Amino acid sequence: MRVLTSPWPASSGALLLRDVRSNDLAQILALRNNPVVNHFMLRTRVEPETLRQEWLTIPTSDTDFSCVAQFDGEIVGMGFLDLVDGMGQPGMPQRTQGVMGYMLEPDFAGRGFGTDLARGLLSAAFDRLHLRRVMASCNADNMASVRVLEKAGMRREQHGIQDSWHAELGWVDGYEYALLDHEWRNNHP
Repeated sequence: MRVLTSPWPASSGALLLRDVRSNDLAQILALRNNPVVNHFMLRTRVEPETLRQEWLTIPTSDTDFSCVAQFDGEIVGMGFLDLVDGMGQPGMPQRTQGVMGYMLEPDFAGRGFGTDLARGLLSAAFDRLHLRRVMASCNADNMASVRVLEKAGMRREQHGIQDSWHAELGWVDGYEYALLDHEWRNNHP
């Protein structure tokens, strides 16, 4: 198994993507538990100690490459990039795929930061971590995330009919997106 180092810091559009610092945790917790941000999330609340433990273990993880996104020195979002195994028969290479996600402060929405964050995660996955495939999913009604993933160059692969439960909306549809390393390279030589 290969040992990987953090792909951060990295610039993506107007953003600086970097490793989390312990003094970021209060702001990350506020963002993570913001009801506006969590409207389409499956996990709608995180306990402070749980979040602290999760984020402080990232620097020593060989599968979690999550980051914070800064604009003009202020945290405006966070990105998630986890290495996973794909499906296959015995002998398949391990940890060649990534699952990505992101959250953005509502005050910074509509300015292209979501797309910058998604592209930064894809660049880290393909250019720095040398993954083969990256996947992301979103609620089909979350048009902001649909636009971000498509602007970032990802392809919609699946439309899950009523595949997840939403507390206010009931059973809702979901989309799954993916991108392969050669597709990334063709668009980012």
